[in-house]
Amino acid sequence: MSCTRLGLSLLLLAALGWTEDEHGSEHSSHPKKKGPDHGHWSYADKAQWQLEFPYCGGQMQSPINIDTNSTIFSRELQPVVLAGYNLDPSEQLSLMNNGHTVVLQLPGSLTIASGYPQEYRAMQLHLHWGSPEGPGSEHTVDGRRYDGEIHMVYYNPSYESIKEAMRQPGGLAVLAAFLQVGPEDNVHYQPLLEQLHEVQEEGKQTAVAGFNIEGLLPANLGHYYRYSGSLTTPPCYQTVNWTVFNQTVLLSKEQISLLETTLQGDDDKDLQNNFRLTQSLHGRKVLASFQTALRPRQVPLPGAGCPPCTDSEKLGFSLQTADVLACLFGILFAVTALAFLIYIHKQRSQNTRPDSHPKPNIIYTAATIDENAA
Repeated sequence: MSCTRLGLSLLLLAALGWTEDEHGSEHSSHPKKKGPDHGHWSYADKAQWQLEFPYCGGQMQSPINIDTNSTIFSRELQPVVLAGYNLDPSEQLSLMNNGHTVVLQLPGSLTIASGYPQEYRAMQLHLHWGSPEGPGSEHTVDGRRYDGEIHMVYYNPSYESIKEAMRQPGGLAVLAAFLQVGPEDNVHYQPLLEQLHEVQEEGKQTAVAGFNIEGLLPANLGHYYRYSGSLTTPPCYQTVNWTVFNQTVLLSKEQISLLETTLQGDDDKDLQNNFRLTQSLHGRKVLASFQTALRPRQVPLPGAGCPPCTDSEKLGFSLQTADVLACLFGILFAVTALAFLIYIHKQRSQNTRPDSHPKPNIIYTAATIDENAA
């Protein structure tokens, strides 16, 4: 995308009154003036959101805690398939610090081709993180929080505009993945992280050369949780089809630290802990595309990323090492027991024929009739 096309795209978004991207106004810059009617919000006053934004007090709010023992396995949930994500470096993407997070605008040519009943087109992606004192994912799994979370935001193109889609049931979709401390740098995240210093202050933006956007998500897009929820920031529209992947994305400790300590938000304070607390399900069901009872997640304890982890834990495997060993020992025991029973059965069979003797190796041929016999 040329600089001219990028400029026209930004002007078009402004003309549409684009102030409510994934999480509504979360991903648009706002004036620093404050007052009861300015429509501004912050993570410091999360408990007061519903006073100015009524949807934030609704019955289908996000994020949620995913209780793996309560999820419902659904064979209808097919692996997520993405199309058009490997962008040419000549395509320039806008990266912006809007005071609440860092947002990368995505071209509409990026789509979710499969995994949902209908097609969704990309809008933008952004990140949530904590601070050096603790993790900052929005969703939690069995009550445990991850170091961070990436959200890729999409809209249903069957509606006339993005603003209309945001207000319609199923109008939006978000692909979410947990960020977790791993042993080395994640090269797929470097195009974003190396530009953070360019957007350190609220309202700053810069251009990022196109890269493989799919690399920001887990390798396994077939195992995920699905539920109906909302934007996680004002205006909290309850129109989002959420997909939360089971496999984590690993970043180095230095990369996570870069997220936590580089950007500034409201009033030039460090932009940290930009996550909403989990909301009640109010009877909603959480579906799973896989048998969660056989694949419990390995999640880090709050506040420590992944300390101290075994190699398999660091890789975010879906099956714990102890479970694998238990299965292997169980199979080995069963095979040994079966072989022993077969041996006992053969011994008993031979003992029941005391007068039997080993037979010589004899080749038997069919009987013939001698026509010359008397």
